[in-house]
Amino acid sequence: MKKIAIAAALFVAAPLSAHAACAAKDFTIDGFAVKLQQGSGQPRFSMKGNLVNKCGEAAAAQIRIDAKDATGKVVASKQGWPAGTSNIEPGKSVDFDLGRLFRYSPDMQDYTVVVSDVKAW
Repeated sequence: MKKIAIAAALFVAAPLSAHAACAAKDFTIDGFAVKLQQGSGQPRFSMKGNLVNKCGEAAAAQIRIDAKDATGKVVASKQGWPAGTSNIEPGKSVDFDLGRLFRYSPDMQDYTVVVSDVKAW
């Protein structure tokens, strides 16, 4: 009985999980487009889109962009939190551009973006 009381006390004292009741399926990514911007030196990427919170509560989502070669093999993958450490209110959205995270490679032929994690800050 004493062990149960100690375990219960530890549970009550433990911080609540930072994970939101929302899940990856509660977010959508609209208008994702990849463009190469030529300039002096190596081309730079623009990887813009709009992350939309369709959950009933405020939460944040991490996205992952995979760059693939012509065979579908992932040659580069990067993750980012479009809203930083801020929650996105229900029904609201935030624009993002994660192109600066990628270095150009001529092997990159196709790009996919997914929501990889969700939490409430």
